[in-house]
Amino acid sequence: MNILIIDGQGGQLGSQIVKAAIKRWPDIDLTAVGTNSAATTAMVKAGAKKAATGENPVVVACRKADVIIGPIGVVIADSLYGEITPVMAVAVGQSNASKILIPVNKCENLVAGVSNLTVSALIEDALSKLQTIIDRKA
Repeated sequence: MNILIIDGQGGQLGSQIVKAAIKRWPDIDLTAVGTNSAATTAMVKAGAKKAATGENPVVVACRKADVIIGPIGVVIADSLYGEITPVMAVAVGQSNASKILIPVNKCENLVAGVSNLTVSALIEDALSKLQTIIDRKA
C-alpha cells in the first residue's frame, strides 16, 4: 500500500505525520511530497525515504497513491497561502486514493463543526483512520 503525505509551508504537519506513521508502521511504503523545498526537507528529516517537491510530483504521486494524507487545503486551489495550485488540488481530488484530510483551520479555510483540536490529536485521528484503511485492504 502506497501512502502519500502532502504538505506545504514549513512542513511541520507533514513531518509529524511522517514521524508518527513510521514509528507505528516501520515498513510502511510512504512518499512525502512538499509544495516547497522547506516542507519536503522537514518530512525527509522526519524519516521519509521517498520525497519530492512541487506540482508535478504531487500529480504523479496522486496517480500512484492508495491513501493521501494532508491538510484539508490540499484539495482547495490557492490554499496554503497560494502554494496549492489548481492542478495540485484537482490531482488530489480526482485521485482514486482514499483521502485523509486534516481539518486545519488556517489560511481563510474554516471547517464548520470541527473543534480546535491540537495538532497531535488531529494526527492521532488521521493515523487511526489510516489503520482502518490498512485493515480493510489487508
